Amino acid sequence: MLKLYTYFRSSASYRVRIALYLKDIPFEPVAIDLRNTSHKQDTYISENPQGLVPLIIAQDENTHTPIKIAQSLVILNYLEEHYPTPPLVPNDHHLKLKVQSLAQYMACEIHPLNNLRVLKYLEGTLQISNEQKQQWYFHWLKEGFDVLEKELAFYKTAYSVTDHPTLIDLCLIPQMYNAHRFKFDLSGYPRLLEIEKNCLKLDAFQKASPEAQPDCDL
Repeated sequence: MLKLYTYFRSSASYRVRIALYLKDIPFEPVAIDLRNTSHKQDTYISENPQGLVPLIIAQDENTHTPIKIAQSLVILNYLEEHYPTPPLVPNDHHLKLKVQSLAQYMACEIHPLNNLRVLKYLEGTLQISNEQKQQWYFHWLKEGFDVLEKELAFYKTAYSVTDHPTLIDLCLIPQMYNAHRFKFDLSGYPRLLEIEKNCLKLDAFQKASPEAQPDCDL
């Protein structure tokens, strides 16, 4: 069984959990609280020197030795290769590139600017006010969502670019969750809201939500 090191509010962990539930892959969750020093302790650093989540530990099919995989997009690629049903990347070549491009856009251009490490640094080390922190958060979220709304408005599908979830949806829903949490005005993003509504009807997205996790303490 796969072991997943996760944190209930981690957007990167969230997208991996969605994939695991969509593909019906059994896994054992191991909670790592990013608010304290759990991810910096020697016991976790020995597993993942990056000190981040998610991390999965799988088993090599040939040698049966543990495989440690960090970084959510790499994990998602591993899951897609080893558990191809249902597919999260379309077969169509051009659509496949679009899915990979927008998933990476969210994972690399939106999420890192507003993750917990950055916000803690802004608030703690740089001592900016809560109002300034929110301005920072909203600026990068708006810049990213403006792009996504234009890109995805072209597709008249139930989900981002097809009638079944893809990597785009797995990356989008955690960002939408964060937007709601920080009370970001989403009224200008009808296409993103439509996609979110359809995704949240699915059991996999509901089971993967932060509130459904064993370590949730909201």
